[in-house]
Amino acid sequence: MSVNIVAFGNERDGFSEDNQQSSLIWSYLGRSALISETESSPLLNSANHIRNPIFTEYQACVFGNVRLVVHDCPLWDIFDSDWYTSRSLIGGADIIVIKYSVNDKTSFQELKDSYVPMIKKALNHCSVPVIISAVGARKNEVPCTCPLCTSDRRSCVTTSEGIQLAKELGATYLELHSLNDFYIQKYFGGVLEYFMIQSLNQKSSEKMKKRKKTQKCHRVKPPQLEQPEKMPILRGEASHYDSDLHSLLFCCQCVDVIFYSEDLKKVVEAHKIILCSVSHVFMLLFNVKSPADIHDAAIIRTAQSLFAVNNEAVFPVPSKGSSCNPPVRVIVKDSVFCSCLSDILHFIYSGAFQWEQLEEDIKKKIKDPEKIEHVLEKVKCILKTPGKLNNLKDYRSHQIKRLCNTSLRLFFNTPVLADVIFKIQGATVPAHRAVLIARCEVMAAMFNGNYLEANNILVPVYGVSKDTFLSFLEYLYTDSCCPASILQAMSLLICAEMYQVTRLQHICELYIITQLQSMPSRELASTRLSIVSLLRKAKFHNSDCLSTWLLHFIATNYLIFSQKPEFQDLSESRWYFLSYFGTKKKKKKERDRDSTDCCRFKIISIHLETIISEEECSVS
Repeated sequence: MSVNIVAFGNERDGFSEDNQQSSLIWSYLGRSALISETESSPLLNSANHIRNPIFTEYQACVFGNVRLVVHDCPLWDIFDSDWYTSRSLIGGADIIVIKYSVNDKTSFQELKDSYVPMIKKALNHCSVPVIISAVGARKNEVPCTCPLCTSDRRSCVTTSEGIQLAKELGATYLELHSLNDFYIQKYFGGVLEYFMIQSLNQKSSEKMKKRKKTQKCHRVKPPQLEQPEKMPILRGEASHYDSDLHSLLFCCQCVDVIFYSEDLKKVVEAHKIILCSVSHVFMLLFNVKSPADIHDAAIIRTAQSLFAVNNEAVFPVPSKGSSCNPPVRVIVKDSVFCSCLSDILHFIYSGAFQWEQLEEDIKKKIKDPEKIEHVLEKVKCILKTPGKLNNLKDYRSHQIKRLCNTSLRLFFNTPVLADVIFKIQGATVPAHRAVLIARCEVMAAMFNGNYLEANNILVPVYGVSKDTFLSFLEYLYTDSCCPASILQAMSLLICAEMYQVTRLQHICELYIITQLQSMPSRELASTRLSIVSLLRKAKFHNSDCLSTWLLHFIATNYLIFSQKPEFQDLSESRWYFLSYFGTKKKKKKERDRDSTDCCRFKIISIHLETIISEEECSVS
């Protein structure tokens, strides 16, 4: 390691060919106790100043084993004659020393005006320390102010001028009144040695960083594992509840009511459960409620004036998609209302909230404004809530959008209008085929295909608990669910996967992830919940998003999960690259934390996927 010092300027009153021992640099190198093995070699410029050296190079040892190289340039002409050399000297310098005599005002002015800008340009914002040394005792403290007097050429340089010059260069200013031991060794030498130490510390730090970088490149590299996928972003699937029920009107499956005109022509098929979920008029018509339960004369009058149930055997045979019992035949007494009944049922099956669309559809069929108003009033009476007045704003508001699914909740797990009974764990759960077919494709195939369930009222259910199946049915009826725990959510996810209800799967996944993310580390360490068991179930039941997220979660909290009992059951021989990590334990500690997490994640995923695959093979 070495320190390079470049000194510019002449500290004497004028340049002379006196012996060099009287110069500032030579005096410091000769007197300092830290300097040893001093050598000097004058380097000559062949073009200019053949007799006088452009600069003198000194080589010595400082602080025992540090090489010190000093270039002393007494003439500023080097900047004029050889700009490349002067720039190279400044570029390679660790410390720059600028010297001038306090009694040579002309040289100082030339330095300030011509050469200081060149030095600033050569430094180019480098953080090289600069020392400005004002040498000598002032012979004339106050310069002559006479404009005709030429004595100002030999006037002294004041302290304020020297300090101002130091500010321009960002330098340290020193005044050396004499080149004796005090000023040379303690004053100038103390400052110079301070900057030497700073330079050595900086070089040592840079060398250490370079060495670490080199060692990092040459050390044993960790296994090249693929980067894990990013943490999956789970988004809830949009609800298709209204479209499911609306499609039921087109497929005509499990039809249990048929509307006829007064001349006994078939108008449209429908389902009691859907009609009763939105209207007390239909509840009264199909004997779900009695007039005593309604307590509203307007609803009773509407039911009696619009519809009549006819059970005479003068109607055609029911369609194939109907249930075991023959459908109820309803005659529509109002011919104008009957002509718009299909549009009204579309409105009801869509959720009974698209009032503006219903108005447009009716206006396309009926041109008479009075008849249009008559039909709309009848629809309002059908949708009327007992004990409340009809208000057009209520039908146009979005609050009625939740009417159908909140009303279907009234028929959840009740025998009213039920046409199928599930037998599960010794208990019975009543349900309605129309809702099940509309909301679940697996059940639609089960109740309409060549299966026993298509013709049986009692349907057994296996592999699912009663509470889980009730939560599943509640989602089908209401389009919402609220698991009580992570384990119940996982059971519900398994049930949803069994019946291929993907939106319910996503809801359960989001619930599990939200609950795990909200657990503090202390609770995560003390809980008896097995994350590995959740991972196995998610993998086995094709919940790819949840299984990938759980792998990330285990890798992120590896120190916690590695102490869990389920990790003790993992075979040591199954760990990928285990021997590598055993022999390179020290190297592993030096590894970056992010890289460690990536490796852990991949190792855990490979290991757990092996276990899960073995379990799948054993199950199959």
